[in-house]
Amino acid sequence: MTTATLSLSELTAAATRAASVAAAASDEERAGWLHAVADALDANAAELVEIADSETRLGSVRLTSEVARTSGQLRLFARVVTEGSYLEAVIDHADPASTPPKPDLRRLLRPIGPVAVFSASNFPFAFSVAGGDTASALAVGCPVIVKAHSGHLRLSERTAEVVVEALHSSGAPEGLFALVSGREAGTALVQDPAIKAVGFTGSIPGGRALFDLAVSRPEPIPFYGELGSLNPVVITAAALAERSGGLAAGLAGSFTLGAGQFCTKPGLVFIPSGTGFAAELAEASKDKPTAAMLTTRIADAYPDGLRSVASVPNVDIVSGTVDQDATVDGAAPVVFSTSAANVLERADELLEECFGPTTLLIEYQDQDELSKVLAKVPGSLTATLHAQPGEDVSGLVEQLSSLAGRVLFDGWPTGVAVNWAQQHGGPYPATTSLFTSVGATAVRRFQRPVAYQDAPEEVLHPALREGNPLGIPRRVDGELVLP
Repeated sequence: MTTATLSLSELTAAATRAASVAAAASDEERAGWLHAVADALDANAAELVEIADSETRLGSVRLTSEVARTSGQLRLFARVVTEGSYLEAVIDHADPASTPPKPDLRRLLRPIGPVAVFSASNFPFAFSVAGGDTASALAVGCPVIVKAHSGHLRLSERTAEVVVEALHSSGAPEGLFALVSGREAGTALVQDPAIKAVGFTGSIPGGRALFDLAVSRPEPIPFYGELGSLNPVVITAAALAERSGGLAAGLAGSFTLGAGQFCTKPGLVFIPSGTGFAAELAEASKDKPTAAMLTTRIADAYPDGLRSVASVPNVDIVSGTVDQDATVDGAAPVVFSTSAANVLERADELLEECFGPTTLLIEYQDQDELSKVLAKVPGSLTATLHAQPGEDVSGLVEQLSSLAGRVLFDGWPTGVAVNWAQQHGGPYPATTSLFTSVGATAVRRFQRPVAYQDAPEEVLHPALREGNPLGIPRRVDGELVLP
């Protein structure tokens, strides 16, 4: 079974037909589809990892782990839909004696329809063809058409074959999943009337162009984009005094992990002025090896980004060099340093993401200056605080919470757990919506609420029927009722 020979219009027509079947399928049926895909990925892991390594050079250890994460995501979403609270079922019984009289109202979330998913370059499994966007959309009954990333095209095609075959063998409807490739196909996909939402992970320019297309359609659709993030880290004077060596080692490991190509890489680090932390970080970073980057385009852009930062007045190079050929030799770590006052003066130049193993130390004089410069930081996926027990950091935590979707304490942001509580999203440009793209509530992006007023029992979704045949959590007359 293949979709490679079908036109985009044929694929979206098939997805539209599949949408009604998938929406009507039970949660157990859709969970079965997800388990089938997860099992197929695990069964073909060795082959897929070999292809991925040849295209991305991320190494078999990292890629093998990523396959396991991807199949784990699929199984998590199978659990999400069978648990049932994802439907947000609410029942308010009629009350004719109230003023005004209240009708019987029953509300739940329904699948939005066919979804377009754009693969990311830096996670060729977990944020790609069978990644979290695809899994969360399929889980709630939305057909998916994936636009393959050019950086791992062969892997995308082979993964799609595995997914299609697994869905077919598990009884999923034809047209539930398909793959397209090429920039023109991606643009057309966003504009196709059959597509009802878009999931995207990539650059700010590319994502913003597609976002503008999505919202300017005759029928605008939601665009769930993850675009760019600086992920600020704040270190207090007390924390630095107690554990500067460990902080330097931890930061060096975090900003160089995966050649600095994680969306959660700490790109800005705020430290008290007049300390020796920059020298400690330089020492901790000096033996970090160069690493191949995902694509030639990304490798070519990395030195350009370094030179752009270095050209800003009053920016020092703490370690490394901007004169490097990341395409030939691999990307080498670079640490920059400047003052908070300089960032306040040149925010447009310094608060730009540089994709690769580099970070910028920003020295602040006092809490007032720290607060002012943090107010200039664009929305981020994460914000991290290193402080000592007993410090009053409540105001700082509140400010960090306003600029990021996940606030970490005494840790490092490179690592995103896939679970029920995760929030992987933040104010623009981190993401273009309020929702997460990782974790259980990622399904909410691909659902819309529908309320049924005075509906006969037989036409209601089982989640809204009086006897709760699904045995799921519901809110009834204002009270949360657990099965």
